[in-house]
Amino acid sequence: MGSIVAIVGRPNVGKSTLFNRLVKSRQAIVEETAGVTRDRHYGISDWNGKSFHLVDTGGYVVGSDDEFESEIRKQASMAIQEADVILFVVDAFEGMHVLDEEVANILRQSKKNIYVVANKVDNNDRIALAQEFYALGLGEIYPISAINGGGTGDLLDEVVKHLPELTDIEEDGVPRFTIVGRPNVGKSSIVNAFLGVDRNIVTPVAGTTRDAIHTRFNAFNMDFILVDTAGIRKKSKVFENIEFYSVMRAIKAIEESDVVMLLIDATQGFEAQDINILRLVIKNKKGLVVVVNKWDLIEKDSNTHLAFEQQIKERMAPFTDVPIVFTSVIQKQRIFKALELAHEVYENRKRQIPTAQLNEFLLPIIQAFPPPTASRGNYIKIKYITQLRTATPQFVFFCNFPNDVKDSYSRFLENKLREHFNFQGVPIQLHFRQK
Repeated sequence: MGSIVAIVGRPNVGKSTLFNRLVKSRQAIVEETAGVTRDRHYGISDWNGKSFHLVDTGGYVVGSDDEFESEIRKQASMAIQEADVILFVVDAFEGMHVLDEEVANILRQSKKNIYVVANKVDNNDRIALAQEFYALGLGEIYPISAINGGGTGDLLDEVVKHLPELTDIEEDGVPRFTIVGRPNVGKSSIVNAFLGVDRNIVTPVAGTTRDAIHTRFNAFNMDFILVDTAGIRKKSKVFENIEFYSVMRAIKAIEESDVVMLLIDATQGFEAQDINILRLVIKNKKGLVVVVNKWDLIEKDSNTHLAFEQQIKERMAPFTDVPIVFTSVIQKQRIFKALELAHEVYENRKRQIPTAQLNEFLLPIIQAFPPPTASRGNYIKIKYITQLRTATPQFVFFCNFPNDVKDSYSRFLENKLREHFNFQGVPIQLHFRQK
């Protein structure tokens, strides 16, 4: 699901309306988190069987009118850097605006596929009005009405023609480990440390996106594809602190991986952005290893790492059954331990427990600690447990009142499963169903 389509243009031309129409009822992908109001500007859309990520840059313009101009320029430049396709929205009803020309000047310098979308063409008379935008020199004009959907089908037909075909990088049964984290936590350095062991064990694999480098790694009795999301392009200083498309990059990389290695900076601790990434990992049911890098910069005594680990787990709760490894890329400390743990988590994620074994272990526990009585006084009886044949661990508990099983009891059962069978680093799902 590689491609990014960005919607750019000056304020009030209908960018958000178009965004909402294109993602339809499909919700934006990023969960709401405190202080992150931009979540609703990311979505997934699909047309003619091709899926793509959609970014509405309109939600980012804040401040007074005189700030608009530099902000819009900045967004157009970011879109050129980051997106595969750009939808440049203009207002056919109001006509050409000086800011439209500003944006066009920036977009003209790019080699990207750019579509000039003349919005608010709600009747035939307005089709003629849209023609003046040919003067922008960006080629074909696509008249649409974002409010009622007129013309959007023709536009999308063209857009998906130019989305890059996803190269198939599925290697038979080869695990994919993705390194994610905030900027400057040392993602590139740790990848170089992995690969620096012996350059000739590395065979590049064609990547699906420009955002991530895929490297086939075959050494130390391990064979896997390492995905580095460090963001290949150097950002110009202006954009250094704008986490504009970084969420998108993390989402795409996480979707395509088996195990995510979340790199955090020991000097900064586990921050809000790390929690966002953690939520995405759980939501996508991927394996997880937390790698605390730059551990050499921390003053320590014999208990420092235990205290640090405890802090991380408190912030990760309730998903705390995750391996945490403390590394220093500079001093080459424990970096291969991180790879070994990723491999173990990959194996845990594939683990299938035979039904007989599951019932033999869990039924006596359920008998000794039965679920709390349901609100209507019904006794909940769990009769039988089985694991589904799914890509990730999912268990079904057959019982008489499935809707009355409390979350706390579900967590109790999950913890028992984790204590007895090794699912470290893997989100597991419990379903309660009627027989």
